[in-house]
Amino acid sequence: MTSGSPLEPEIGFSRAVRIGPYVSVAGTAPIADDGATAGLGDVYAQSVRFLDIAEQALREAGATLADVIRTRVMLVDITRWREAARAHGERFYQVRPACTFVEVSRFLDPEWLVEFEVDAVVATVDRAPSASQTAAHRALPG
Repeated sequence: MTSGSPLEPEIGFSRAVRIGPYVSVAGTAPIADDGATAGLGDVYAQSVRFLDIAEQALREAGATLADVIRTRVMLVDITRWREAARAHGERFYQVRPACTFVEVSRFLDPEWLVEFEVDAVVATVDRAPSASQTAAHRALPG
């Protein structure tokens, strides 16, 4: 799955990859639709933007937020973890996946304050992607 990021072909990665019931969403930056950084200076707003992108990637892979089993939240300033946790909690308060918060020294763009990764397991076959989507997922680099 691709999100249209120009970095995907340059780096050689996919926004999300599904193999069987397993879906992994790559570390996702707070990129707005116009390519600019969403929520400048605002960890919460950047977290919400990531969750919007991840939810779309999951949906395209035949999954939902309810299928998420693990999240990783990476921040350049760990003292601001509660801002990211607030956004995380708003989406995952019922799902309650395993979650890890870590501090990193920086991201590719200094305007990015937070990135998330998401792993999901699709438990039901009725939400499986089409055969063409599945073939595309296998063909995309992960």
